[in-house]
Amino acid sequence: MKKVLGFFRKELMLTVSLLAAAASLFLTPPSAALLSSIDWRTLGTLFMMLCVLEGFKQENILRPVVRLSTRMSGMIPLSLFLIFGVFFSSMFVTNDVSLLIFVPLTILLFRGGDREKYILPVISMENIAAIRGSLLMPFGSPQNLFLYGKSGVSAWHFMLHMAPLCVMSAVLLVVFVFVLYRKNPREEIRVAESAGGVWRREDRVKRIAYLALFVLVIATIVSRTGYWYVSLAVVAAVILFVDRGLFKKVDYVLLVTFLCFFVFSSSIAANAAVGGLLKKAVAGYEYWWAIGLSQIISNVPASIVLYPFSGNFAGLIYGADTAGLCSLIGSLASVINYRIYVREYPGEGRRFIKTFTLVSWAFFAVVVYPGYLLSHWAFF
Repeated sequence: MKKVLGFFRKELMLTVSLLAAAASLFLTPPSAALLSSIDWRTLGTLFMMLCVLEGFKQENILRPVVRLSTRMSGMIPLSLFLIFGVFFSSMFVTNDVSLLIFVPLTILLFRGGDREKYILPVISMENIAAIRGSLLMPFGSPQNLFLYGKSGVSAWHFMLHMAPLCVMSAVLLVVFVFVLYRKNPREEIRVAESAGGVWRREDRVKRIAYLALFVLVIATIVSRTGYWYVSLAVVAAVILFVDRGLFKKVDYVLLVTFLCFFVFSSSIAANAAVGGLLKKAVAGYEYWWAIGLSQIISNVPASIVLYPFSGNFAGLIYGADTAGLCSLIGSLASVINYRIYVREYPGEGRRFIKTFTLVSWAFFAVVVYPGYLLSHWAFF
């Protein structure tokens, strides 16, 4: 019992989603209609992405990119490389995976080069880079994956609408880096060349398989094919063949959390009285609702909960992709970053939160109003 309670305390978002789903079923009892209203396509696609990206981590697919960082001797070039490594990789391998790759690397390089004082500000900027870089692509983050699936627009149309936020964020990140090193722009660092993991020759088939599956998953998302379940079967079959043990490492907590919030959202939307009240409250204020609610339940579940009551799709997605700049709760990617840091520096959680909040709020203060103005640019 202690282990069970400990698990639910650790996975707070899962606990909240389970309680929310259970409570909503009192408003709308379980039925075949409720079951069919759950977005199984998004759940299936998310499962495929989680499987393939776990393979990416396990086989060090991004090793060549990581090894490049060891060749840089200046703090500004190295910091820009690491931050924009997160920024661009998050567009394709999702924001949480990009942080899992680059944050430990940053800690390793800066610690080895005797530049630990820069770790917190740089990984805080990497957090911002993960949140703002991933917003460009339909598959860059779980909330984008869900909302893109609902939008009905093409991938190019989606990227066109997200590009202004992405470009603005990239420019601002460069400014933040130069402000950080303003006292000594030419500061140097010596780093070891052992980072990036190894590529074993016998695992070559796995690397090729995961890259091929990644292309398949992206094609499935972008094409909006109705045969997504065929892709799901292919992904499962290939992984069973090349490394069935990988299934044990998939983030099923995220999948179950998604499922519970889908149940909650569908149950609330099916209740005419509650749904009507929420529609009136949310309509016209989607941007602010997405930012605010995300500080309580994070931006992924907030997107799922608010979507049925939203009339302004741009406001909803821009708000969800900005919410992670306010607090740790705002984005699951931020929680992952926090966990990585405190694992390396036990007892330093408060320092992380202080620096993270300072850097993120400075960024948020600059981008929040332009994001609000852009939210009036109709997506459809």
